[in-house]
Amino acid sequence: MLFGNWSDLWRVILVGTLAYAALVLLLRISGKRTLTKLNAFDLVITVALGSTLSAVLLNKSISLAEGVTAFAVLISLQFAITWLSVRSRGVEKIVKSEPALLLHHGEFLDRALRHQRITRQEVMSAIRADGKSELHEISAVILETDGSMSVVSTAGENPTALADVDSASS
Repeated sequence: MLFGNWSDLWRVILVGTLAYAALVLLLRISGKRTLTKLNAFDLVITVALGSTLSAVLLNKSISLAEGVTAFAVLISLQFAITWLSVRSRGVEKIVKSEPALLLHHGEFLDRALRHQRITRQEVMSAIRADGKSELHEISAVILETDGSMSVVSTAGENPTALADVDSASS
């Protein structure tokens, strides 16, 4: 239970080192965009790559070649989807969500909060994390496409910057 044998340990070390090197090489070839966490799709790819690496390391029935092929498939799919989403508004709409306005000029947008399944307390937590304590200090709180909340202060208000936010859900 605590120790199998030395050959299993050496396999993990050798395959782990080679799989890691292959993953780093494929990620460098595919570019910085592959591991960004801009939306849920990107997060899924990151988790899938980690899961694949884990499976290659610990499952003797998965060869290094199969693992590297799985990395290549995942990274290629990520590359293809992001390439298409930059060139096709339809693909972009399928893959990426839109930011949502949750609070505007000190007023909670309850419909948007319900639609996004966010509570007022979670918005207030984001406001406090931004170093603010009063709603009158806040021009807007936006739920970004990656799930984070951006707090826009009244002092730094830029009306055109908020025009890109999906306020239709409010």
